[in-house]
Amino acid sequence: MESEDDTLDANDADSLDDDFYSGETAMDSDDADADYEFLDNDSDDSDNLVSHRSQQNYTILGKADIHQSQEENITKISTVLSISRVAAGILLRHYNWSVSKVNDEWFADEEKVRRTVGLLEKPVPLPNARELTCGICFETYPCDRMNASACGHPFCASCWQGYISTAINDGPGCLMLRCPDPSCGAAVGQDMINVLASDDDKEKYNRYFLRSFIEDNRKTKWCPAPGCDYAVDFIVGSGNYDVTCRCSYSFCWNCTEEAHRPVDCATVAMWILKNSAESENMNWILANSKPCPKCKRPIEKNQGCMHITCTPPCKFEFCWLCLGAWSDHGERTGGFYACNRYETAKQEGVFDETEKRREMAKNSLERYTHYYERWATNQLSRQKALADLQQMQAVHLEKLSDNQCQPESQLKFITEAWLQIVECRRVLKWTYAYGYYLPEHEHGKRQFFEYLQGEAESGLERLHQCAEKELQVYLNAEGPSKDFNEFRTKLAGLTSVTRNYFENLVRALENGLSDVYSHGACSRMASSKSLGGGSSKGRGSRGKGTASRSSSAARNIDDLGHWSCEYCTFANVKSATICQMCQQHR
Repeated sequence: MESEDDTLDANDADSLDDDFYSGETAMDSDDADADYEFLDNDSDDSDNLVSHRSQQNYTILGKADIHQSQEENITKISTVLSISRVAAGILLRHYNWSVSKVNDEWFADEEKVRRTVGLLEKPVPLPNARELTCGICFETYPCDRMNASACGHPFCASCWQGYISTAINDGPGCLMLRCPDPSCGAAVGQDMINVLASDDDKEKYNRYFLRSFIEDNRKTKWCPAPGCDYAVDFIVGSGNYDVTCRCSYSFCWNCTEEAHRPVDCATVAMWILKNSAESENMNWILANSKPCPKCKRPIEKNQGCMHITCTPPCKFEFCWLCLGAWSDHGERTGGFYACNRYETAKQEGVFDETEKRREMAKNSLERYTHYYERWATNQLSRQKALADLQQMQAVHLEKLSDNQCQPESQLKFITEAWLQIVECRRVLKWTYAYGYYLPEHEHGKRQFFEYLQGEAESGLERLHQCAEKELQVYLNAEGPSKDFNEFRTKLAGLTSVTRNYFENLVRALENGLSDVYSHGACSRMASSKSLGGGSSKGRGSRGKGTASRSSSAARNIDDLGHWSCEYCTFANVKSATICQMCQQHR
């Protein structure tokens, strides 16, 4: 299931303890994925959302940043090796902008590097003559109209311009341009481009030069969002591949697909390929059609009776059930509309290969449809949540601030809730791709996965409903509401609980569901089953039967008199004797 990199990441995490949903579990890791900050790792569509990770392992580069980094690297090489800036640029491009690689190769064998790259130690001047012959057009020109690279081979300005223009229009290969003389390998530097190329060609060359810093460097990539000109400088080996660009698009730096943690890149690639592949069309054809016994064209049954007539020119009439000729059907087969020959074979398990393939295709299609529908539905829900978040930030927060007579700074809990919803929808979406490829024979892991996924989804639905429906009451209110502070406590509590659910789900998947055989996991699943399992109310009792909590009741009461539920960590008002979230007694 997991790629090699993801497996390494998973090994950095400690196994979950019995207090699975208390929010106190931690990962003992120095990597950037040690803390999965759902609230901040977010949003690929809203301009107002920016990632503020506690351990950000990448840097977003704009055009000016890229140019500055290029100049700094060129200056370093030029200074250390005592060569011109043009020669330093040629060396860096050849070694993919790796300063350390240039230094290592240069000091190991300078002569070899010069020969490979095309840098001459001593430039050769033009012949001391009044007139020279161009090596391309073979015309004779005055010496002041001839140009040459460091090798000294003379060519006229017109031929140079044509040579350079053709190379630039052919693409980025112009950055490694060599002398036009077939026997010469001397490099043509940017200084000659600036002197001889047209303005349009110089602009193209400079664009290729700038882009080469990103495209030739293994630590940098362009943001894949359409129309985005930002690049990402990534700390390779830092574990977490999720990146949020300055344009607010979130993607995986490893595979450049949209951010998909905790699912590994290999699973995402298979899922995307399956969604776009023709194989699903063939599965649908196999599952919902049958070939004409005569001409073999696929036929979809669109009426109730079993009497099928193929389209012209075939016009063969046959029985849909057994594919036998309709002329053979009568009393002995059970009647024209109830062919029992097929039913008998079906009961006895006597199928031909075609029918077996059709049954397998139908089952496969139903299974794929189950996961794809939920994957796509969560994607749509996420997009709607993003739109609601933008509307909230642009319009509703100001309105709510006026209605409730509270500054917007005290309404951040609403924005945090929506950020949490958006991120959790993304995670939940990709868990369905994970579930599709989870091996059928690993029953324990599948049961544990579905339990964790169900718990997380249940918590998310409660949070989403509260932020979407219950908030409307206060938005439509004409004045301050007495119970607004209780709503604040409830929404903030739901946000915290949902975050805990998804943090545990993410850690479990990144660990390859290795906790399935632990005592705590088995106890939690058994407890959930005994309490009704599927009910969102009953899930609040999942903590019973696990290791007892060490904190006392007094420790669960804060300065304002709120008490924290031992099962879901929700902060309840002092007077409540039953948790408002999970319905468990205090």
